[in-house]
Parts: sequence; C-alpha cells; structure tokens
Amino acid sequence: MSQSSGLSSSPSPALAKTGIAGLDDVLSGGLTPHRLYLVEGMPGSGKTTLAMQFLLEGVKHGEPVLYVTLSETENEVRAVAQTHGWSLDGITITEMIPSEGSLQPDEQYTLFHPSEIELGQTIKSILADVERIKPTRIVFDSLSELRLLAGNPLRYRRQILALKQSFSGRNCTVLLLDDLTGGDRDLQVQSIAHGVVLLEKLHPEYGSERRRLRVVKFRGVAFRGGFHDYRIRRGGLEVYPHLVAGESRRGGINEKLPSGVAEIDDLLGGGIERGTSTLISGAAGTGKSTLAAKFGNTAAERGQHVAMFVFDESPNTLIARCAALGMDLNKQVKAGNMIIRQVDPAELSPGEFTQAIRDAVEKHQATTIILDSLNGYLNAMPGERFLIIQLHEMLMYLGNKGVATILIGAHQGLIGSQMVSPVDASYLADAIILLRYFEAHAEVRQAISVVKKRGSEHERTIREFKLSDGRIQVGPPLKEFRGVLTGVPSYDTTPGSENARTS
Repeated sequence: MSQSSGLSSSPSPALAKTGIAGLDDVLSGGLTPHRLYLVEGMPGSGKTTLAMQFLLEGVKHGEPVLYVTLSETENEVRAVAQTHGWSLDGITITEMIPSEGSLQPDEQYTLFHPSEIELGQTIKSILADVERIKPTRIVFDSLSELRLLAGNPLRYRRQILALKQSFSGRNCTVLLLDDLTGGDRDLQVQSIAHGVVLLEKLHPEYGSERRRLRVVKFRGVAFRGGFHDYRIRRGGLEVYPHLVAGESRRGGINEKLPSGVAEIDDLLGGGIERGTSTLISGAAGTGKSTLAAKFGNTAAERGQHVAMFVFDESPNTLIARCAALGMDLNKQVKAGNMIIRQVDPAELSPGEFTQAIRDAVEKHQATTIILDSLNGYLNAMPGERFLIIQLHEMLMYLGNKGVATILIGAHQGLIGSQMVSPVDASYLADAIILLRYFEAHAEVRQAISVVKKRGSEHERTIREFKLSDGRIQVGPPLKEFRGVLTGVPSYDTTPGSENARTS
C-alpha cells in the first residue's frame, strides 16, 4: 500500500463514493470530497463509463451533478447511457462543442477568446452553469479538446490551474477526463490534481482485450497501490482489487474435513484441515478430479459450502462422471451447498478470478475451494508473469480465512520415473496426495499415497486406488511390491517382506 502523508486529525467530510465498489476499495473508501481529480486512459478504456457511474452515485444521494461534454453531443452521451440501462435523469448535461463556423481556418475567434485572460469564453460559460446549478459533482469530458483549442501548452496549463482555482471553495468534486491522444503525457496536470487514476487497455495475443487501472497518486490517503484488473459490463465498470493476504489475518481453524472414504482418511491422518492447502498430483486419468469432488461432495453433504472452479471440463461432464460414482453434485448445487463455475480461459483475468474466489468465501462462507486445475489456471493466462506469486498470495488469504483449498496438478506423461509437472506448486501446498499408474500382472493399475502433510501425522503407505463398481475404492497397502512409484514395480522378495514370508 502507498503511504499517506500529512494526515490531519481533524474531522473530515464524508467520502465521495464513486459508485464502483471495487474502486472505492482501492481508494480506501472513496474520493476526498471538494477536490479535483484526473482520470487518464486511451480511448475505449472506460473513462466516460466511470464518470457516469460517479455522477449517478451522486444522483442516488440527491446531489445536483453536472456533465460537461466537449467532444460528444448530448444525444451521444445519452445513447451510451442506454447501452448500460441507465437513466440520466437528475444529471445536467452541458454541450460545449464548437460551432461549425468556429472550425473554419479563417475564423478570427476559436472556442477560446484570443485575448490574454485566465479563462476563455467556454470556461466562463461553464462557470455560469455552475453558479446556476451549484453541483456537488462535475465531470469534464475531455481535456484533449481543451488542449487542442488552447493553442499552446502554456495557455493550456494556465487554464487548468485557473479551472481548479475557480472551483476552490465551491464544495464541488471535479473529475477531469483525459484520453491521452495529445502525444506526450502532461505531468504538470497530474501535479495540479489531488488524485490521478490511470486506466489501461491491454491486447493479449489470444482472447479478448483486458483492462487494468492504477492509482498514480492520491494525496493524504493510504490507497491500495499497484494494478487492479477491471471489466466493462452492462451496468458499468467492475473493479477487482488485487489481493493482499495480510489484510485478512485471523486465528486458524483446526477442524478436519474427511473425504468420506475411510482408507483415504487413514492416509491423511483423519482428513484435510481447514486453513490448509492440499495438492492432488498425478497423470491424466488417475482420478484427481474425482477425488477432489469426493472431498467437496462430503463437505456439502455436511451442510458446508463448497466452490469448484473448473478449467478443463464442463460442469455437466463433471456432474455426470461423479453421479456414476455415487456423488450427486447436482443435488448439492440445487440445495445451495455447492457452486461449480466453469472458467473460460480466453476471457479470464487474474483479478477477476481472484474476486470470484473472494466472493465465494466472503459472500457464501465457503469452507472448501477446489481449483481444477493448476495447469488450466496457468495456461489460461500465458502472458502473466507473476501467477505463482499471485497463487501464493491467494493460498495465504484462504488459509487466513480458514478455508480448505484443494489444488489439482497434472503431470506430463503417464508411466515412468521421468514424469514432471509443468507447475511446481508443491512447495506451496501443506499436503500432497500423489496418484500414479503402475503395471502389475499385465494390467495398468493406480496407486495413491500421501507424500507430504504439514502439522499432523499421516500414513506413509502406498495403496491401490480404483474407480469401479460405482464408487471410489482404496485397497490395503501394497506391501508385496517394490518400486510402485516408478510405474514398473517388482515383487519384493527381500528378507522380511510380505512375499518372503509367504513363499
């Protein structure tokens, strides 16, 4: 978080909410009222949408508000509002578009009066509307028009400074929008503003565009620094503040969550604990997703809430597979005990995914989160450089919230000792369940073992694992074999072994 400076201990007026919950979170509650702010972003980044939400929030609280448009007509502004389902009743819209005659090259007068005065005729007209309406919120859209019509950088900067001074003492919060089409960014305008918000539109090599914002400055406030993903939907901007696990610290919860299969619970020393993360790792088809679903279904049958985020298969396929093994996930979904959300790899942003997890925990009180799979999570966002760090932050947050997290990781390959995981998350997990294929008696079989368990005792045997006869079956320890984890075991005939005793 950025550090605040010069904070006053005297009572301050109520914050001006932006109408965007995520942005208010980033801003530590909202905007300091009666100040001037700058919102920067290239065309299409959502500046106008943000500004409309800011004004509509004021209308909701009975405040008089003013929208000054310098580049679009009032009809165009209202058409944009209709696409979001908004009514602009209560917002005064002032058009300050130059007339056709003023655009002629030989016209003696531009939109600004040519004499050396602090404010041009346009600014005087705006101030006249301000005197008449006495708004508490004003939006200027956009500064690029003022920059072009001012003629030179010196006059433009003087006019912005004069504009700020003219609103001083008027109890008005001002938003200036800048589309950054004027070439070099004018840092002096940033220095004049009380706060600056930058909106960015990114174009990945595959999938739809992604957007993120950053608070460049906010005087006197400890805002949430860094980049925050956001999306423009019908109804406005949705901002997803990046996760800070340290803000959610609380006491741990040691409740064990059994799987519902006695042998698996024996391997785990009774089950997995709330507040811990468990990695189920293995080759494709070994039963990783099914085992994770068994933990989730058992928790849901106890009345606890479970959220499953599925990257690699559709919810319908998962529900059908589990039904064949005696797990009625559809019943739990209808009862409200389980959410199964399919994640679209081409549309996902890290911030939106993290927000979905936060909503499951904070709004639905989920006790178990299942991520299927880590491979899909990373492959969905190949352009992101710090996903492992974000995953670490997310696991810390879930641990602090007392949530049991189950991660699924797929190995490359099927059988052999050279199998590797493209995602090394083993150091992040508190427990690791390993599923492997092995060959025995001319058959391909499956084995299960727990190779890591922090904080509690667990069984260190290797057992056979089957998905047959409509249920999950786990056999006794495979004491007659040696080298099961290599995939090609041999009978163990060493002295004292099971085979030596029976031969």
